[in-house]
Amino acid sequence: MAGETILVADDDQTIRLVIRQALVRAGYEVKVTDTVAGLWQWIDDGYGDAVITDVMLPDSDGLELLPRIKVRRPQLPVIVISAQNTLATAVRATERGAYEYLPKPFDLNELVAVVGSAVAKSDTTCLPKFSNADDTDAMPMIGRSPAMQDVYRIMARVIPTDLTVLILGESGTGKELVAQALHMLGSRKHNPFVAVNMAAIPRELIESELFGHEKGAFTGASKRTAGKFEQAQGGTLFLDEIGDMPLDAQTRLLRVLQEGEYSSVGGRTLRRTDVRIISATNRDPKKLIEAGRFREDLFYRLNVVPVRLPPLRARTEDIADLARHFLSQAVKSGLPEKSLNAAAVEWMRHYTWPGNVRELENLMRRLAALAREDVISSATIEMELRDADNDKPLAEKKSYSLADSIEQHLARYFAAFGKDIPPDGLYHRILIEVERPLLMLALSACRGNQLKAAKLLGLNRNTLRKKLNDLKIEAGYLRRGT
Repeated sequence: MAGETILVADDDQTIRLVIRQALVRAGYEVKVTDTVAGLWQWIDDGYGDAVITDVMLPDSDGLELLPRIKVRRPQLPVIVISAQNTLATAVRATERGAYEYLPKPFDLNELVAVVGSAVAKSDTTCLPKFSNADDTDAMPMIGRSPAMQDVYRIMARVIPTDLTVLILGESGTGKELVAQALHMLGSRKHNPFVAVNMAAIPRELIESELFGHEKGAFTGASKRTAGKFEQAQGGTLFLDEIGDMPLDAQTRLLRVLQEGEYSSVGGRTLRRTDVRIISATNRDPKKLIEAGRFREDLFYRLNVVPVRLPPLRARTEDIADLARHFLSQAVKSGLPEKSLNAAAVEWMRHYTWPGNVRELENLMRRLAALAREDVISSATIEMELRDADNDKPLAEKKSYSLADSIEQHLARYFAAFGKDIPPDGLYHRILIEVERPLLMLALSACRGNQLKAAKLLGLNRNTLRKKLNDLKIEAGYLRRGT
């Protein structure tokens, strides 16, 4: 490794400096520039064992240089860095043959590791090209958070292939949007994209829904009907909520994936299938396998490339952009134009979003239709979410853990300060606020018996007595129901 030269192009002097320092410490020689012209001059003169280039450079788009590099020096690996952090950028970088794409801010250790891998594999063949760049800006994938960057990088690498993909994530995280993007940017974009929700199909109709049926195959089958595999021929079949698929249907699906052919219900003719399979689930497949509810061999057939979508609470940086997007979409649907004030955005960043992006979208559309003010406040959002939850039937309400409840309370507390932060000493104030009602409820449940309450709490009786004295709690007055 020592002595190899890395060419770095970035218009930010600080970034050039920290990259140079990290690479020099790793034993590389480094040349830095802030222009595409300077970078190309070194490449054309034969310098460099690897290239690191930003997308936005003063004299040109760094990505436009990649095809020229592949012609002039096809074995030279190029690592693209960017602050744009969108799916479109990741796709464009991969399309043009980048060795790796790293969104800013990136971990310097990761960058050094990528450089080492690139130099060691400088003769690596680039990924197959795909030419759907015109569609990238229209993708419904919004978010520049680090959690979404990992998703974009995987998607960019798998788009030009026909590999089977399994999308994992909670309900409402946008699994179907990912499946649509993989289809729309891939080589099958001009053929059908067919989605089927396995949880919404009655058990006895799943095979007919997937593989079709012949006239007279069962009672009510008055004509031949094409199944989803036939409808998606040449395109992509998206099997949503695959974890809810019955075992007997799983066996049939596995056979199709293994042999590449199927027959309709009541039919005798085998049909060849040419579809790309993308599946998704909000369940943990390994737990389903352990419980005997999902075939392990089918899981490995589907899980060729896993894509794990983060919940909205893990990508709070994206909430403002998502909210603005949904409000803009509401305007296109004929609803009044609304915006959010800073306190509203901050409040939403601390909310747990059990319904994820879908819940946020529904909230924005509801506020666009119902909110009286043009600039929506945090109080309006809090009231709307509380009312929406109270309107649900008891059986539909999400059961929150103690941690969820505390997190929501603290989120409202932080949001009340707007751009400021609470006074110092918060940790101990919160502990005191939790400790007092906990001791009182425990004593009430034990009808004032301190020995039982200490055992319930897992405390020494003397410790409990001291805490009661410190907090001025009269144990003798506490009785169940009082």
